[in-house]
Amino acid sequence: MFSSAAGQRAGISCQYLTKKSLISCDNVPIRGENSPDGVQIDAPMSDSFRFRRKEHLKGRSEVREVFGNGRQFSCRGAKLFVLRNKLPHNRICFTFTRGYGNAVARNRARRLGREAYRLIQPRLSGGHDLILLVYPETDMALFDRTKQLKTLFTKAGLLI
Repeated sequence: MFSSAAGQRAGISCQYLTKKSLISCDNVPIRGENSPDGVQIDAPMSDSFRFRRKEHLKGRSEVREVFGNGRQFSCRGAKLFVLRNKLPHNRICFTFTRGYGNAVARNRARRLGREAYRLIQPRLSGGHDLILLVYPETDMALFDRTKQLKTLFTKAGLLI
């Protein structure tokens, strides 16, 4: 059991179990409640905004099928491959061309892509396998990546 000074003032206790387990917190303030320090606390995000495992396009055969049979839509810095699936939700994969920086740059671009997708996801029609191929470019901000994805999804006719 551990707690920080701020956590003790707020009456929050957390327990760290193992590296692979979750941290459990009790007495976490809900939306609208103020912490003792006078800072507004937001509620945790709803589960609908999570990037779940079932939304990942995985496996070499699935990715090859989308690359081979999917429709392509491109804009500056990215290309989107789209193929219908028989599922009620979309599955997506973020991939990069050869020579796209080092691992740090690829992981940052992947995080930005996932966050941009998460923001746009509620406005997309379901039932598609998607691959976002990102080309090397100058460092993009979240706003730019979101704008890029909106352009691609509009071209593909997926944006509702």
